[in-house]
Amino acid sequence: MRYDALIIGAGMSGLAAGIRLAQAGKRVAILERHYLWGGLNSFYKRAGRRFETGLHALTNYAAKGTHNVPLTRILRQLRIPHDALKLAPQRRSITALRTSGGDTLRLSYSNDMALLRSEVARLFPAQQDGFERLVAALPGYSGSSESDYATSARARIAEYVSDPLLVEMLMIAPLFYGSPTENDMSWAEYGILFRSIHLEGMARPEGGIKELLDLLIARFEQEGGELRMKTGVAAVLHGNGKVRGVRLDDGSELECERVLSSAGLVETEALCGTPSAREDDDRIGRLSFVETCCVLDRAPLELGHDATIVFYSDGERFRYERPEVPVEPRCGVITCPSNYQLREPDREHFVRITCPANYAYWKGLPEAAYAQEKTLAVESMLATAESFSFPIRPHTVFRDSFTPRTIERFTGHRGGAVYGSPRKARDGFTSLRGLELIGTDQGLVGVIGAMLSGITIANRSLLEPAGGAA
Repeated sequence: MRYDALIIGAGMSGLAAGIRLAQAGKRVAILERHYLWGGLNSFYKRAGRRFETGLHALTNYAAKGTHNVPLTRILRQLRIPHDALKLAPQRRSITALRTSGGDTLRLSYSNDMALLRSEVARLFPAQQDGFERLVAALPGYSGSSESDYATSARARIAEYVSDPLLVEMLMIAPLFYGSPTENDMSWAEYGILFRSIHLEGMARPEGGIKELLDLLIARFEQEGGELRMKTGVAAVLHGNGKVRGVRLDDGSELECERVLSSAGLVETEALCGTPSAREDDDRIGRLSFVETCCVLDRAPLELGHDATIVFYSDGERFRYERPEVPVEPRCGVITCPSNYQLREPDREHFVRITCPANYAYWKGLPEAAYAQEKTLAVESMLATAESFSFPIRPHTVFRDSFTPRTIERFTGHRGGAVYGSPRKARDGFTSLRGLELIGTDQGLVGVIGAMLSGITIANRSLLEPAGGAA
């Protein structure tokens, strides 16, 4: 059986790429190893409840009718009406930092940039002018130079903002929402993420991530695309420097002109027969997380907590790094999905806490000790998170958690690296003609970034001859 294109992975980038190729009349199949679609942004059922993974917020929010922004460009390319997303904007989010003196600074923001400006003026009045110069200097979505990718975001922010506490607070949300690099990111990446979070804003699809995924799958199948679940790719087949197909886990082979892989940089190389990268290879990301999701007996709003998301650091130094301990409870993300501006209230109320974790510890943990160690880690996370939000544990009726080991098993990312490799292939090309990277390791992150990655690479492939430039 021969295809024009095969796509590895039914995540956001794979689904978006598949839609574009199928719209152009290509015979295309998406191959997904697991029984659920979504990749990093997926869902699962436990005790009769649907839990989400990955999505804390859909960034790059744009109201219906907004022109020339990433969200509306993506919807136009995929031929999806804005109303179909049923987006609920955030109420407000908070970046919180506890100082050495014990005070907690809270910087609030919403989908209206005026709130962030007023908050900077309230907490850091002497920094207002510098903050405005910083915002004006941000790189654009497509206008970044190679030097912007080689420049430290921390260093550039400090050129405009002199208060180190404000520098730290301005780094927290962008780092948590997309940096594969410990404690910093490039100036170009910072510009993209700051715009996505603060200049455009955050929202949630009504009904959660499954509704968005189902919408993408429906579009793909309407265009004649083929979605093959529980169909893992064991190898990418090639000869004379060009892709010729894939071998599946069951040993069968599929021929194709082109392969688009969302598996990741080192993971895709391994599929091509390159010896597996060592654990200390600097192309393997070091950022992974433990996450717990608690089901509450009442809405967070009823408990006096109105923030949609809280990014927090229990200390003046934000520790965005692989910790030496199993989990780093002193920094994290608290998400309350019920606190979006929903048209219909959720039937059940969840809160999710996400903290950096040590992949090697969880990977090497004996099975007999795994459940107990996970409970201890989650308790330490909740204790700190509650000091930045509300009493979570007294109102928890059920909870489930996962670790870097879980992330690696269900995404295939080495090291459980949520944001993939620090070494991105921004052009998507590999050493083989006809094999291209999409998704996280093509350099775009988040729901909107992943879809944009798939669309961009698919559009380019439509303009090139089969097996185009390597």
